[in-house]
Amino acid sequence: MLDDWYLWIKAFHVMAVIAWMAGLFYLPRLFVYHAAARDAGQKALMETFQVMERRLYRAIMNPALMAAWAAGLLLVAIIGLNHPWLHVKLLMVVLLTAFHLLLKRHLKRFAAGEEQAGERYFRLINEVPTVLMIIIVIMVVVKPF
Repeated sequence: MLDDWYLWIKAFHVMAVIAWMAGLFYLPRLFVYHAAARDAGQKALMETFQVMERRLYRAIMNPALMAAWAAGLLLVAIIGLNHPWLHVKLLMVVLLTAFHLLLKRHLKRFAAGEEQAGERYFRLINEVPTVLMIIIVIMVVVKPF
């Protein structure tokens, strides 16, 4: 029965992942600008970034994360876990989820006025989702194992 919905679930999964990844790419960039505004003492700009960050995280990233996981688990239920490439992909997705939670920690610290990390740090961590995405796409498309 679930097999009949495979392509629809896969399409929904891809859409959810695109929305989630957009947030994972954009939120650290907002943190770069937020840290610059903090360092320059631009309080009004910092407040604007806090609103943007909170809305992005809550309204886009969290729902997209949950939708991507839900659809992904349905896909795993259909195809099974007996694919080595899938194990690597799932590990990368767990790491992306951990990164998502790290961003939440930074979001809370900015909101509380406690964030000490600077622009350079946020520029560096902004590359994490790109590296994980590359590995995921290779696993799913090429299936090297």
